[in-house]
Amino acid sequence: MARKRDTQPLNPVTVHREFFGVPGAVTVIALTISVVYVWYFSCNPESGCQLPLTSERWLHIVTAAADYRAYLSLDAIIYYVLWWSWLAMLYFVIPCPVVQGVELRNGRRLQYSINGLPSFLVTLGVALLVYASKGTKPFLWIADHYFQLAIASLLFSTSQAMFVYLYSFRKSSSQDESSEPVMLALAGNSGNPLYDFFIGRELNPRIGTLDLKFFNELRPGIMGWVLLNASFAMKQQARFGFVTNSMWLAITPQIWYCIDTLLFERKVLTTMDIVTDGFGWMLSFGDLTWVPVMYSLQARYLSFNPVHHPTSVVALIAVMALGSFFVFRLSNSEKNAFRRNPSDPSLKHLEYITTEAGTKLLVSGWWGMARHINYTGDWFYGLAQCLATGFDTPMTYFFAVYFLVLLIHRNYRDECKCRDKYKKDWIRYCERVPYMFIPYVI
Repeated sequence: MARKRDTQPLNPVTVHREFFGVPGAVTVIALTISVVYVWYFSCNPESGCQLPLTSERWLHIVTAAADYRAYLSLDAIIYYVLWWSWLAMLYFVIPCPVVQGVELRNGRRLQYSINGLPSFLVTLGVALLVYASKGTKPFLWIADHYFQLAIASLLFSTSQAMFVYLYSFRKSSSQDESSEPVMLALAGNSGNPLYDFFIGRELNPRIGTLDLKFFNELRPGIMGWVLLNASFAMKQQARFGFVTNSMWLAITPQIWYCIDTLLFERKVLTTMDIVTDGFGWMLSFGDLTWVPVMYSLQARYLSFNPVHHPTSVVALIAVMALGSFFVFRLSNSEKNAFRRNPSDPSLKHLEYITTEAGTKLLVSGWWGMARHINYTGDWFYGLAQCLATGFDTPMTYFFAVYFLVLLIHRNYRDECKCRDKYKKDWIRYCERVPYMFIPYVI
């Protein structure tokens, strides 16, 4: 490893720009922010949630979006900053195991505090105390000020992205200026400020022991998603006097997904977001705004448009959600166990090929069925949540459509990187595992 660092620069200039470079970065920023606005102003109790959007409804969306005084709330901004700060404080104060991440290209391994689930449980306890003393009023405020909080998260995430971009120009990665320079993401050192701000210039920006990328990945947005879902369920109860089975079908798998993510927090350390992507606007906005705001769409819709399903439909959707979750979780667990210790006796039944780079690639078990079988389970799990909203509007299926595009794009990035890394071994691997998502289909 030392020889490799001696012969190759730590931070080579980025040649290949993802998302078609600056035009793509500008398009993604404008498009994702626009989607947040459009889905709020076109899907609400007053306007309904119907497509196509007429010229009159487009005029309403543009006019409402221009009236920023109606949704730019100082209270929401303060509450959001307090929310982020509360979780950051818990990151430092809750005792927990500290684990090492994967080896970086400088030969080092960063340390991470694994206390996401305890942070969630403490926060849940505080929420229950608030409910016991104040009732549903604080949670109904959250539901009623959903968009104000969304804009607060947008402002915070953008400010954070600007901070980490400027922070990446410091001389060294620690207070000792004689230490190694800041490690940049291979995709984020293009020299173009806008593109690097968007994609993320520094690989692992840290303030002391607080790894900003790791912290934002699982804490404020994921837990905020749970809080929004619970608030929308209370809103439905307050508005109609009941909580429908469709609401439970939508929010139960989502809340469990969040808990499962925190339960297996250390496994995120081997994902592309942590290992290869820089921390810029794309991840900051995605973690803090996109996930809680857009992923809670089903619960928000059902809070003002209750849907009642017959028992047979409830059973079908529940079975679909449960089955797809098991595909997602079991496949990921198998992959992570193999990465951690390929010689584990419990994995001796698994077949693999060894590449010239020394990496072992699974060609049996879950990963012999398809190269991204976990993506398949993940997508069908999300589709089940959309099905809970019924078929009155296609707008609640945005998550399924968007997630499909996201997973196809991730698959493309994965395939390109693996093809470059493993070369002829990747061709050999694809011959052994020819399907990408669904065995014998695609």
